[in-house]
Amino acid sequence: MSYPLVCLGNPLLDLQVDVEPEYLSKYGLKENDAILAEEKHFPIYEEVLKKSGLKTVAGGAAQNTARGAQYILPPKSVVYFGSVGKDVYADKLNEANEQYGLRTEYQIQEEIATGKCAALINGPHRSLVTDLAAANHFKVDHLEKPENWAIVENAKYYYIGGFHLTVSPPAIEKLGKHAAENNKVFALNFSAPFIPQFFKDPLASSLPYVDFVIANESEAAAYAETQGLSVDSKDVVAIAKEVAKLPKANNKRQRTVVFTQGTDPTVTVTYNESTKEFDVKEYAVRKLEENKITDTNGAGDAFAAGFIAALVEGKDIAQAVHEGQWAASLSIQEVGPSFPFPKQTYTA
Repeated sequence: MSYPLVCLGNPLLDLQVDVEPEYLSKYGLKENDAILAEEKHFPIYEEVLKKSGLKTVAGGAAQNTARGAQYILPPKSVVYFGSVGKDVYADKLNEANEQYGLRTEYQIQEEIATGKCAALINGPHRSLVTDLAAANHFKVDHLEKPENWAIVENAKYYYIGGFHLTVSPPAIEKLGKHAAENNKVFALNFSAPFIPQFFKDPLASSLPYVDFVIANESEAAAYAETQGLSVDSKDVVAIAKEVAKLPKANNKRQRTVVFTQGTDPTVTVTYNESTKEFDVKEYAVRKLEENKITDTNGAGDAFAAGFIAALVEGKDIAQAVHEGQWAASLSIQEVGPSFPFPKQTYTA
């Protein structure tokens, strides 16, 4: 079956380029910082497009995951939805995705520019300047178009980037309801600590539909603290249990919570509603020599790519974790959230 996986998120074009310290000073930027662009920063995007050595990567967390999943899966496996402008940045985004064979069905904003992130690299340091722009304007009616809803109905797996909870909760809910009513797999990534901290209501409304929750330890801690859970915010297993046992719209599927912890073991907790029991597992992280690590930016997105791709392949949770760790280890050997070519194949 073509396109079994649908992903939804906020597309950004990452513009990665080497700069001198003077360039950072020109715009008052700090090394190893990440900011939202102000008006004074807008000329950066046109300037870096003209710089030699520019590398464009189709960015945005869920798009990173969609691209990674398509890297692993057979051709015509993944469709990504998001919102972009009608401009050169969208053209670059499409070019970057075409390398991976990722199909995109963007909502086009005629009057708003494509979201973009300038990754200004100075030696081992990077300064990220992000303009969300069109990514913030996705509407559920784009999914409801007959040609797009046919793609949704054809799919069996759905992956949502948590950042999209800031954009279109109705779109997430529509996909979630479809998945629950048709016994399909629905996965959500918390994406960043500020999502559970400041978008509690849309997150709470989405969680009943979620079969797989993916997050890292800092996002887990933010969830525990924001919800006032009576557990240690550093106890990822205890937090995972609290999330796993939340009510589900589709009880034909158990919920599994997957918490990554950098180089510490990945934890999975699956809740059995019938027996009220938890299945807790820990998986040591795939070892990689430190001198092979180039850039850890996007490692979590790559893990999610491998994990969700393995589910699409019909693999179990343990195999999905291992494939996720493999994908992350590949990605961190590249610059930015990307994967090596020629394509590599998963090996246990």
